[in-house]
Amino acid sequence: MRRQNLFAPMIFAQISKIVDPIAVKLDRWTVEVYRLLPNLVIAVLILIVFRFLARFGGKFIERVLGHASQNIALVGLISTITRIGIVATGFFFALGILGLDKTVTSLLAGAGVLALALGFAFQDLTTNFISGAFIAIQRPIQVGDVIETNGFTGKVLSIGLRSVKLDNFEGQQVELPSKDIFQKPIMNFTHSGERRVRMEGSIGYKDDLAFVESLALGAIKGLDFIDPLKVIEFNFLRFSEKSVDFEILFWIRQDRIGPGPAKSTVMKIVKRVFDEHNISFPTPTRPPELNIVNLDQPGSSKPE
Repeated sequence: MRRQNLFAPMIFAQISKIVDPIAVKLDRWTVEVYRLLPNLVIAVLILIVFRFLARFGGKFIERVLGHASQNIALVGLISTITRIGIVATGFFFALGILGLDKTVTSLLAGAGVLALALGFAFQDLTTNFISGAFIAIQRPIQVGDVIETNGFTGKVLSIGLRSVKLDNFEGQQVELPSKDIFQKPIMNFTHSGERRVRMEGSIGYKDDLAFVESLALGAIKGLDFIDPLKVIEFNFLRFSEKSVDFEILFWIRQDRIGPGPAKSTVMKIVKRVFDEHNISFPTPTRPPELNIVNLDQPGSSKPE
C-alpha cells in the first residue's frame, strides 16, 4: 500500500510534464484563433467574392470572344485562364489579410519555378498552343477553307489550339501541328473564292495556230463553271520536236466544281472539238528498240 502511494505522485508528475506543454500550446492557439477570427472571416468572404467574380468574368470573356473568334478551344482556354487568375488573386489577398505575406512570396516563387520547368519540359506542346492561339486570333484560315500547306492539300475540318485537321479529298484525315501551320506558308484557295486552272496540250505543225486558239476558246467559254468575269488565256509555249505546245488558263467557280473535275471536263471538250475539225495530236517520239543478241545461241558472236 505504501509503495502504491509513493508511485502515484510520480506517475501524475510524469503525466503533467507531458500534458502541461500541450495545454499551454492549445491555450496559445485558442487565443490566436480568437485574435485572427475577424481576419479569417474577412479572408473567407474575399474568397467567396472572388469566386463569383471569376464565374462572371469567365462568362463575360466567353461572350465577347465568341463574337470575335469561332475557335471554341481558344475561347474556352482564355476563359479558364481568366477564372484561374481571378481566383488566384483573391487567394493571395486572403493570405495577405491573414498575415501570411511570406507564404505569398514563397508561393509566387514556386509558381514561377514550376512554370519555367513545365515550359522546358513541354516546349513543343507550348509552342503548338501559342501558335494555335495566334492562328485563331489572326484567322489566316477558317473551317471550310481549301488550303495547301506543308505538302498537304485539303479542306479545313477543325482548328484547335494543338493542331489543325484537314480532309485531303482522298478519304483520309490529316492532322498538322499548329506550329507548322503558323510558321510555314499557306496557300488558301477559298480566301478569294476563285481559282485558276492550267491545262496543257500539243498540236501538229500543219495546223493553223489562230484557228486552233479560236476553237479552244469558243468551246470552253460557255461552260457554266467558268468565271465569266475573268479572261481565258490561250498561250503557245514552245516548238517541240513534233508538236507546238500550248496552255489554257481559265478561272473556275469553286462553289460549283473543283479544279480536278474542271480540268478533266475542259480536256474532253477540247479533244472532241479538235477531232471534229481534224486537228492533230502528235504522238511522242519513242526511243528505238534495242536489238538484244543472245550470246548463248549458236552462231552468235560477242561484240568486239
